[in-house]
Order: sequence, then C-alpha cells, then structure tokens
Amino acid sequence: MPRYLALMRGINVGGRNKVAMADLRLIAAELGYTDVSTYIQSGNLLFTSDGDDTAEHARELERRIAARLGVRPAVVVLSAADLARTIADNPFPAQPNGRCLHAVFRDTEPTAAERAQIAAAVGRVRAKGSADDAVLVGRTLFLHTPDGFGRSELAARLSGSAGAALVGTARNWTTVTRLMAMLTDAE
Repeated sequence: MPRYLALMRGINVGGRNKVAMADLRLIAAELGYTDVSTYIQSGNLLFTSDGDDTAEHARELERRIAARLGVRPAVVVLSAADLARTIADNPFPAQPNGRCLHAVFRDTEPTAAERAQIAAAVGRVRAKGSADDAVLVGRTLFLHTPDGFGRSELAARLSGSAGAALVGTARNWTTVTRLMAMLTDAE
C-alpha cells in the first residue's frame, strides 16, 4: 500500500493551536490509515492508505482534526513519489546547511500574481545586497536563506500580512530529507 505524508500548517506554533501528536495518530487510525507515525511536534504525520487521492486525504484530516480537536490546520498530503520529486527538484542542492533551505508546500498551484509577488520580493532584497532567494517549482516554493531563516528579510516579506506567497506549510531541508527517509524506511 502507498505511503503518505500529511503536513499540517499552524499547529504547535508559538504556543497556539496545541495538538498532541498522539491525537493526530489516533485520528489517522480512526480514518483507517495504517503504519501511522509522527515526526517532531510540528504536524508531520506519516501513514499508509490504499486510497490514492491526496486532496481527499487532506480534506478528511482537516475535517476530523477540526471536529475532534477544535483546531483548523491547513493540511497538505504528499505521496512518497511527490516528496521524492520535491527533493529532486531542489534548485539549491549545494546548500550544506539544511536549516538555511526551506520547502514551502502548497496545496494549489501559485497564481500569476503570487509568482509576481515572489519575484518582486526577491528583487527588493537582492537590490539591498541579500543573498536570499526563492524559486517556485510546481506547487513548492524553495526558500534559500544562507544567513538564516529568522534573519531573512525575504522570508519576512513573503510571509507577512501581504505575503500570500508563503501560504502553505514550510519545512526546513533537514526535516524534508528525514521525512523522506521515514517514508521509504517503512516500505
């Protein structure tokens, strides 16, 4: 049976929307998923299912989490092949520090306006001498912040109130590669 990864946005961040990983595992089991596990406290759920509709898995998890826990995280579900493709598509393979590269997983293709917003934000920070960069590949935004995510003006611009371009759920590259190993280890 295929393995999947559900990434939740907005849980256990800054003390808000607290969700126990045991509760996520229980919800997944109630939905009929098997081989359920979680990774760290940021909403990474791995599971096996014979259903192959990732969007339906995401909707079911969103509904069940909201009904059971009163929290409404956005959920993006990826197959092992989807995550492997994201890793292969990495436009910054030479970045040695996995905490300086983030993949922002989105559930929809970016619009032309979002693409323009990203390009404009990159242009503004580059004009100031920043080495930060952002590249869209399919539905994934790769955000390269060589001086650190927390100090990145680009990350702040893209995730601020006007920054719809970072709507999605971000994981640093260390987490992305660990999740891929967990997906393939179970196979």
